[in-house]
Amino acid sequence: MPVEVYINFNGNCREAVEYYAEVFGTEQPHMMAFGDNPPNPEFQIPEEAKHLIMHTRLTISGSNVMFSDVFPGMPFVEGNNISLSVIDTDKDKIVSYFNKLKEGGNVRMELQETFWSKCYGSLVDKFGIEWQFSLDSGETWS
Repeated sequence: MPVEVYINFNGNCREAVEYYAEVFGTEQPHMMAFGDNPPNPEFQIPEEAKHLIMHTRLTISGSNVMFSDVFPGMPFVEGNNISLSVIDTDKDKIVSYFNKLKEGGNVRMELQETFWSKCYGSLVDKFGIEWQFSLDSGETWS
């Protein structure tokens, strides 16, 4: 599977994605807001985050480009707001890649089951590159 680009925004993801869809002549994408998450009594979504985009994507010239807003309180540095995303159907590959890249790096989220993936995690490698890993189960959530 290809490595895909993931771009984060600081509250203006919806505006940016609608603009990119127009520029590249794509369909307007489905946008999942943080407030669309299934309720979790252990973690309440703050009001100021509910309208922010948790995930959306466009297909631009045959490549998937994914987008989201950063969650309130998370660091955002314009210019450093891009990560690489590895999505694969082989969980063993995901675990292997993740474990190798986390050596000397900083794990942001250990590999774990989420409502969108049976195995998801993110990290910044020892060179400062942010990576996201997700098991592709064949289900569509974007």
